[in-house]
Amino acid sequence: MTIAALSLTVFTVFYVWSQQTYQASNELEELVRPDDWIEEDGILTFLPEDPNDKGVILYPGAKVEPEAYAYYAKELSDEGYLVAIPSLRFNLALLDSNKAAEVIAGHPDVDTWVIGGHSLGGVAAASFASEEDQIAGVLFLASYPAGSADFSGSSLPMLSLFGGNDGLTSKDQIQESKDLLSQSAEVYEIEGGNHAQFGLYGEQKGDQPAAISALDQQNTMVQITLEWLEGIE
Repeated sequence: MTIAALSLTVFTVFYVWSQQTYQASNELEELVRPDDWIEEDGILTFLPEDPNDKGVILYPGAKVEPEAYAYYAKELSDEGYLVAIPSLRFNLALLDSNKAAEVIAGHPDVDTWVIGGHSLGGVAAASFASEEDQIAGVLFLASYPAGSADFSGSSLPMLSLFGGNDGLTSKDQIQESKDLLSQSAEVYEIEGGNHAQFGLYGEQKGDQPAAISALDQQNTMVQITLEWLEGIE
């Protein structure tokens, strides 16, 4: 097999794998309507009726469809925040971490931007924030920054939420990554929460069963996030 043929085979296998995504659950369809957001250029945008000039960019977890985070986004939007969830190249935020720049450019009316993400989406969000001074806060959902994004000398507002029953992002990993967070970072454990319930897309391989319902976990996420967002200037 030639190098070109081998490369094509490897890419084809990777591409097929990347398209086997986690879809939004039926439960989500009962909570959020398709007309609650607009979709343009692969970006789901939730526009608040009474905007407060703040925006949140949320990167999905690896191979998770953006719609899976619609309930969380809609609840934040109802409180005045524009929320944008982009589709990412090969459904992997790490391969498209600069997508937030496209969102920001499309909304010049938003004065203050927060970026965050779920799992590997949070890693990519932190990478973007470490290189952009226009980001006013970073949100981690079952996630943490990579070593190349060290915020330890910064006062940038950060919020880290993790589940006590998470089988993919463990308490030990959250603890070990605290040294990379900013001096003003806030870290909260959602007792009984797991990895998949940071979105609404059903069970995820390698995760542990949650001890609380998905909706309870989502509502806890919303409550803590809103309290944190209020303090961001």
